[in-house]
Amino acid sequence: MTAAAAVKDAKDDACKVLAAPDRRCSQTVTAAFSEQGALWLAWVQSDHVFVQFSLDKGLSFSAPVMVNPIAESVIAHDEYRPKIQLDKQGNIYLTWSRSLEKRHTGHIRFSRSVDGGKTFSAPVTINDNLEEISHRFDSLAVTESGEVFVAWLDARDKVRATQAGMEHPGTSLYYAWSDNRGVTFKTNKLAAPHTCECCRLGTAIDKDNLPVVIWRHVFPGGIRDHALLKFTAWNQPGEIKRLSQENWKIDACPHHGPALAVAEDGAYHAVWFSGAEGRQGLFHARSKDQGRSFSTAMPFGGQGAKHPHLAVNGQHVAIVWLEFDGSNSVVKLLQSFDGGHAWEEAKNIAQAADTADYAFLLAYDDVMYLSWQTRQGYRIEVLDELL
Repeated sequence: MTAAAAVKDAKDDACKVLAAPDRRCSQTVTAAFSEQGALWLAWVQSDHVFVQFSLDKGLSFSAPVMVNPIAESVIAHDEYRPKIQLDKQGNIYLTWSRSLEKRHTGHIRFSRSVDGGKTFSAPVTINDNLEEISHRFDSLAVTESGEVFVAWLDARDKVRATQAGMEHPGTSLYYAWSDNRGVTFKTNKLAAPHTCECCRLGTAIDKDNLPVVIWRHVFPGGIRDHALLKFTAWNQPGEIKRLSQENWKIDACPHHGPALAVAEDGAYHAVWFSGAEGRQGLFHARSKDQGRSFSTAMPFGGQGAKHPHLAVNGQHVAIVWLEFDGSNSVVKLLQSFDGGHAWEEAKNIAQAADTADYAFLLAYDDVMYLSWQTRQGYRIEVLDELL
């Protein structure tokens, strides 16, 4: 047994008997800044979602608060993880995927706090189809005016098609939204059919206060490239646009979802992974016309590069991703300071022994931060201090 494996086994054993919640026992941590600068974390331990906050950018944290007092099987690994967002008033919103008895089945769950995280509402199921089928890979976005948008991958159309003896490649993209800060949600609506079954969604709010979603799509011929949908109204998903053009034909789910950010000038920035022959790796593209067209995709990353994420602050665009060097998980960084036209050379900015969670970026008050959960614990670090 390697030293890293021994440390992992010892940690897992300690977490099984630990009475108090400890985020070191979670495989994944999701982070978000409040309007006032508090750093909020969401994570899972022993079938409970917990949150806690830091007022000093991660030097110290409040005591964890349990979101769901009744234990339920919360999925929190790899492309799965609870999502956390805050509105301007400091209200806190969370979604997560609850696993059901059958394999690859689940429900999308939601809770909120309107008292600064002291208490949370009883969790509710967002998907109004309650069959024991797949409703998974939730994505959450909150607008400045308080609308709450939840999108997810849903198998109800595929199940209906199969029962009718028809083909339905992939699953579907469904959504629900709230115009009263999560008190109630509108009826579920189909946004797009034929999505890949198990890749995370990229969701953002555009400058017109409406959602944008990107996902891995199943195009005709079994091509699993990426698509984009810009909402034209809260009840009106727009036209599905093709985002990536690698023509990756694969009859399986790659478990590599995209990421999306909207810049202050309205530009969309997207990153994704492809395993297409001759076009394998990570890519970035930008759009200046709300997704109607995109720049030529720029490849980046070395062999084994995976799970890119990005953030935008003014004209500063930063992308992080993971590579494994045989012993360590290494976080790589690529930066542009002119809106994605020119890019600096990629740099190694962090590493952790053995495997680690995917790396994420946060932007707050003109500063970029790396947010990363490793086996050694959670890390939140200013990008400039890692260079």
